[in-house]
Amino acid sequence: MTDRELDAAGVTEPGLRQAYTRCRQLNARHGKTYFLATRLLPVSRRPAVHALYGFARWADDIVDTLDGTTTTAERAQRLTRLQHQLETGLRTGVSTEPVVRALADTARRYDIDHRHFSDFMTAMRADLDITGYATYADLRTYTYGSAEVIGLQMLPVLGTVVPREEAAPHAAALGVAFQLTNFLRDVGEDLDRGRVYLPADLLAAHGVDRQLLRWSRDTGLPDHRITAALREFEALTRGVYREAAPGLAMLDPVSRPCIRTAFVLYGGILDAVAADGHRCVQRRAVVPTHRRALVALDGLVRVGSARLRHRMAGSRVAPLPSAVDTSPPSRRIA
Repeated sequence: MTDRELDAAGVTEPGLRQAYTRCRQLNARHGKTYFLATRLLPVSRRPAVHALYGFARWADDIVDTLDGTTTTAERAQRLTRLQHQLETGLRTGVSTEPVVRALADTARRYDIDHRHFSDFMTAMRADLDITGYATYADLRTYTYGSAEVIGLQMLPVLGTVVPREEAAPHAAALGVAFQLTNFLRDVGEDLDRGRVYLPADLLAAHGVDRQLLRWSRDTGLPDHRITAALREFEALTRGVYREAAPGLAMLDPVSRPCIRTAFVLYGGILDAVAADGHRCVQRRAVVPTHRRALVALDGLVRVGSARLRHRMAGSRVAPLPSAVDTSPPSRRIA
């Protein structure tokens, strides 16, 4: 976390600054697409986004630890410990775990509904035991806690020009669109973890089952049935992007370039999957660096334009939350 970001956000207490810095490091290391888009936000809002991502990454890493030495019971125990730290941190505003401390501070500053965090933890716990989903409806039950609530957590930080409840369904859809994109891109890697996030009925409609996916992964060979199933999942995911798209114009103008850039970059992953012949069981599709750079440059131009219009028009949006002290609060998420 740069001093400039923390200063702009009003984060002054040394321990809290270190906590936010830890979250930024997690974002930069693991969420390259997301981190790139975050750079387009006003500096004062970046620490909050890093805190939200950092916590989600921390929990996800617990669930996905497959080093051969950590059992499911041990991962469940670590997740339970994190759950207790989260509940205490949200209640008191303090925590010995840096990622939780930054999250609790962000939740307080932006008045984020604590239920979003508990719903996220429920989804993380499901990953300990559930290795597949029979239908798309079943999958969407999971993505409510693992993705929709991430979009809902972000909304207070981004700000809106319409009532928040009007923008909320689109923010939730965008969280799902991003996660479905990851499911498609990472289908081979998830298979190695023993999980298949593509709905079983969608796969079966094309004659695909887990055994065929495993064969394709192990041999590195494509199969026309798998390609057809992945193509259908891609089309389904693009439909969710269309649900999310109207929400971009509902955001605070200074936040739109960030989310639009993420929208385009994640959509570009779908393009990369298609361009690679839907070979994502065998290998991960990658968006070319030059493409990422062009999208980021467009985002920078939009940032400059939005900030210029904002200065010329005067402040028409609610002020950012002020810095808070470290006393307990008076009173959830990639």
